[in-house]
Amino acid sequence: MKSQHAFGLAVFFCLSSLTLIGCQGLRSQSQGTGNLQSLNHIIFLAQENRSFDHYFGTMRQYWAQNGIADRSFDGLPQFNPATGAAPLQGPAPAIPGCDPTQPYPQSTVCVPDSSNLVSSFHFTSVCQEEQSPFWNESHVDWDLNDPIGTSPAALNGFVVTAADDARQQSPALMDTNGIRAMGYFDASDLNYYYFMASNFATSDRWFSPTMNRTQANRMYLMAATSAGHVHPLAPPETPLAVPTIFENLQNAGVTWKIYVNPEGTSCPSNPTPACLINYTYINQFTYGQTIVNSPTLSQNLVPISQFTTDVQNGTLPQVALIEPASNAGLDEHPNDVDNSSPINVQAGANYAAGLINSLMSSPSWKDSAMIFTYDEAGGFYDHVSPQLMPSPDGIQPMDLQPGDICDAPGQLGTGTCDFTYTGYRVPLIVISPFAKQNYVSHTVFDYTAILKLIETRFNVPALTRRDAAQADMSEFFDFVKVPWATPPNPPAQATNGQCSLAPPVP
Repeated sequence: MKSQHAFGLAVFFCLSSLTLIGCQGLRSQSQGTGNLQSLNHIIFLAQENRSFDHYFGTMRQYWAQNGIADRSFDGLPQFNPATGAAPLQGPAPAIPGCDPTQPYPQSTVCVPDSSNLVSSFHFTSVCQEEQSPFWNESHVDWDLNDPIGTSPAALNGFVVTAADDARQQSPALMDTNGIRAMGYFDASDLNYYYFMASNFATSDRWFSPTMNRTQANRMYLMAATSAGHVHPLAPPETPLAVPTIFENLQNAGVTWKIYVNPEGTSCPSNPTPACLINYTYINQFTYGQTIVNSPTLSQNLVPISQFTTDVQNGTLPQVALIEPASNAGLDEHPNDVDNSSPINVQAGANYAAGLINSLMSSPSWKDSAMIFTYDEAGGFYDHVSPQLMPSPDGIQPMDLQPGDICDAPGQLGTGTCDFTYTGYRVPLIVISPFAKQNYVSHTVFDYTAILKLIETRFNVPALTRRDAAQADMSEFFDFVKVPWATPPNPPAQATNGQCSLAPPVP
């Protein structure tokens, strides 16, 4: 709920210009030599609350429809081909829904009913009500009967948690049966993302760092830990006194900026760093105050309008974070604002496309990489289990509240009751002149791998054991062929989808 926060390796070579989009320039690309040192600018942007299956589950259908050669890609099984690269076609996922004999408001909780299965389905609306990806709900998503994870993930709780979230809000949401958890989009809805993920590099094993909501995951995005925090920081708690990637970069003499969209905020038209700090997640760390109180460091907090200027004028820093435009309703988060103006995924995708296109059409393109992803899965269904990862710092959950999952005696340190599992899969697109064409990684990452990429490239130390354990993302790049020295020409993102918050019908 955004309203509750401050805001297997497969290398594919083009065999003919007819087999896949974007091949026509491959043979004419300039040849290069190098490694990660060829990247002089690394930009990362994480939009909000969308799972891999929910956004990219129909990718192999898109490839088949557009003459793109098939390869292994672990999306929704009903869209896999019947023969060819594994995984192959399977039945549409279906998980328990609510007992229809006990509908809301007769039952203020969703009573699970395994005979009333909800199957994955295509959304007809590009707007949806929110649902909760919080600690408790993310653990119930793992398994209705074993949320502490002593057994392998059943991944059967998404509908129940979405239903309970709708029923327990005041006023209640409309989808009180949680059907929205099983919905997905396809290339007719997200045509820009499908084009970009198919031409550039992506992954079907890219996870958020922790089974939790936005704030904790964005702590990992900046510092590779939440320092034991399950819940968002609240008074009298103080910001985390742990190093962030920006502090390490500053100490190493590496330039950086954080770009913030002030639209919809209380900031003036020419926003100051003192205002922008309120709309960037660096404010979860004591280093945020160090930044804003320093006349020098505060110049690294800039409005998003500066991004276009920087990529065009050669003033792009070595590392750049673009914060989501949450207050502008352009972060793709499921709706949690005034229902008279619902948040629309196509509007958010169009906004992201504008930022990406501005980079691709600029002089900065030649030595840049943009890592585009999502902060967490938002409670939307995904059929791949979270993965084991090292605890970042050995700190166990330290702010669980009575009744929280894992709060019972003897549960901490067992199963998922620790910071030793990733969250759920989220979409990824690696966009760069060096990005491999039509590439799908099957290496297990969580997105602290972005930090590992930055650390490796700029020779700065790892922040925790979590980012240290990640591969450095070099597998996504080809520094010899420079596949996209001339970037592709993506389609305009469709913006004409129907927008309704009415309960979806599978």
